Amino acid sequence: MKQVVKVGGSLFPDYAIDLVKKLKSTDSLVILGGGEFANLIRKYDDILNLSDETAHNAAIDCMDILAQLVDDKVSSSRLAYSIEEAEEINKLGLTPILIVSKILKEDDPFECSWDVTSDSIAAYISHLLNANLLIVTNVNGIYTREPSEEGSKFISKIDAKKLLTFEESSIDLMLPSLLIKYGSNCYVVNGKYPNRVLALINDSKDYNFDYTKIIGD
Repeated sequence: MKQVVKVGGSLFPDYAIDLVKKLKSTDSLVILGGGEFANLIRKYDDILNLSDETAHNAAIDCMDILAQLVDDKVSSSRLAYSIEEAEEINKLGLTPILIVSKILKEDDPFECSWDVTSDSIAAYISHLLNANLLIVTNVNGIYTREPSEEGSKFISKIDAKKLLTFEESSIDLMLPSLLIKYGSNCYVVNGKYPNRVLALINDSKDYNFDYTKIIGD
């Protein structure tokens, strides 16, 4: 598969479903974020002080839940429980949506921490596939601060090492370290506009929209 497309849970339901429909026959593997389900786990973790392992695994289960819900609404997708199954689904011209919990239960390279979310998991899977990585979220890319804050500036290209100095951005805290470790790049793009995602996938070069390229190599 050419690329892993991580679809942020913030895009669920309508934007996420619409985007996955449009990913048919693009040689993409889809990974869903945990969205509001994962946010609820984080909230209960703050209240109950859950063990790191329990919170980590529950958040991963939330990714699986959204994967199932999106798959139910997209006729051109199929759930995949392994990389091998995803490749077979892709050969059929369908879009595989990965159930990540099964893979991570067999081999989870991450420490249990909220620094690791679906972004880092998608980077790990893209590394296994030697595939490109697109992080699709509900904002245009990386900003110097929260996009809604006064003085916030958009960043079109940034070195992953520089991102390590950011306390917060539209990606998780572990992703820059992984990109450096794997020597790979990724794109952060707004999934409310599916054509932007498709343009990056097709490498059309005619990009008249904002997106961020993170340089890890």
